[in-house]
Amino acid sequence: MHTWKMKATAVAAGVAAAFGTTAVAAEPASAAISCSTASSGKLASFYSGLSASYAYDSRFAKGPAMPELDTYTPQGIATWYSWDGGNDLLVVGAYRAGHDAHLIGIDAKTGKHVGTVAIAATHAGGVAITQGWAFVAGEGNTIRKYRLSELKAAMKKPGTPYLGQVGAAREVYGASFLTSYGDNLYAGRFNENGRDKMYRYKVGTDGSLTTQPGAYEVPSKTQGLLVTGSRFVFSTSYGNDNRGNIYVVDAGARDIDRASTRCYRSPSMNEGITESGGYAYLVFESGAAQYVAKNPRNIVRNLHKGRVSGL
Repeated sequence: MHTWKMKATAVAAGVAAAFGTTAVAAEPASAAISCSTASSGKLASFYSGLSASYAYDSRFAKGPAMPELDTYTPQGIATWYSWDGGNDLLVVGAYRAGHDAHLIGIDAKTGKHVGTVAIAATHAGGVAITQGWAFVAGEGNTIRKYRLSELKAAMKKPGTPYLGQVGAAREVYGASFLTSYGDNLYAGRFNENGRDKMYRYKVGTDGSLTTQPGAYEVPSKTQGLLVTGSRFVFSTSYGNDNRGNIYVVDAGARDIDRASTRCYRSPSMNEGITESGGYAYLVFESGAAQYVAKNPRNIVRNLHKGRVSGL
C-alpha cells in the first residue's frame, strides 16, 4: 500500500438487491459494475479470517510462502520467464521504511526462495520484466530499469547484494502498478477516490519506453494488473479492514463499463498479480509484520495461486 495513500475511503453506500453483490465504492454515478460478495460467512480454508467470497475461494488456493515478512512488505510482482534456462522466477518488489528496497526471487515451480537483491529505496509498487530489462516503480511517478544480466548475477550471489539502476528514472503519468505483456509495459496510477488511468509503453531493447496513444481506464484502488491475450485482470484494495476486489476486463478496453466485465471480492490488502505456467500469482501485504500488528481483516502470508483460465 503506497505511503501517500493517506486515508481509507468509505465503504460502498448501496447494496445490490440480488445475487449477493454490492455496488463498488467511490465509482462515478454512471458506473454499472457490481462485485460478487456472496460468501459462506465462515473462516476461510487457506487464509486467516472470514472467507472473502465464494467466487474468490473457488478460483484461488495457497501458493508459495512469502519470504522476509518480518522486515519487508511485499508490493509488486513480475514473472521472469525461464530465468535460468528452464524455470520461471517470481520477482517480488518489497519495501522497508528507511532501508533499501528488495527484489525477492521465488521459484514458481518449487516455491523456494532463490535469492534477494537490494536496490535503492522505493515503495516498489510495481515490477515488470521484458526485453532484457527489469522495471521497478521508483519514487513518485517514475520507472527505474535494471539489466537482467546484472540482476541474474546478483540474484545468484549469497547475502543481499546491491544493484544500481541504469540511467535516470523515466517520468510517467503513473507508476503505482506495472506489468508487461510481450514488448509492452503498462503503468498506471492508484486513486483511492475513483477510477484513474494507465498507459501502454513500447519497450525497446535498450530499455527505452515509448508512450502509445490513448489511456486505459482502471478501477478505483488499483494495486496490480495482469495482462493476458484476452483479459486485463486488476487487483484492487485499500485499508487494513476493507475487502479487496478482482476485476476481469476485456484486454485493450479503454473503459471498464461493459457487459463482459466481472468483479468479485478478495481478501483484504491484495497487491500485485502476475502469471506463470498458466497460473496467476497474487501478492498480499497483510502478512508483513507492520500490518499484522494492526490486526487486518485477513492475514495472508503466502502468495495465492489460481488458474488464469478460471479467473
